[in-house]
Amino acid sequence: MTYRQRMIDKLTAAFSPTFLDVVDESESHHGHGGHHHDGETHFLVRIVAPAFAGVSRVQRHRMIHEVVKDELAERVHALSIEADPV
Repeated sequence: MTYRQRMIDKLTAAFSPTFLDVVDESESHHGHGGHHHDGETHFLVRIVAPAFAGVSRVQRHRMIHEVVKDELAERVHALSIEADPV
């Protein structure tokens, strides 16, 4: 299973989002730190979920990082996040 799919599955299970898009941006970071020739190192997560209602932007990011911590520890070098409540 790809890292992208792993993150999709985990984020879906944790937050039941109304919108989720996980984009592998690794190719645009070719030659930068953390880049791997097979990709899957730099991602953009766009997520909208009721779980984020009344939660600060910083806390939303922390919540997402907690859910994908294994991927961040293994291969994912950079994670850009756009997280909004419904």
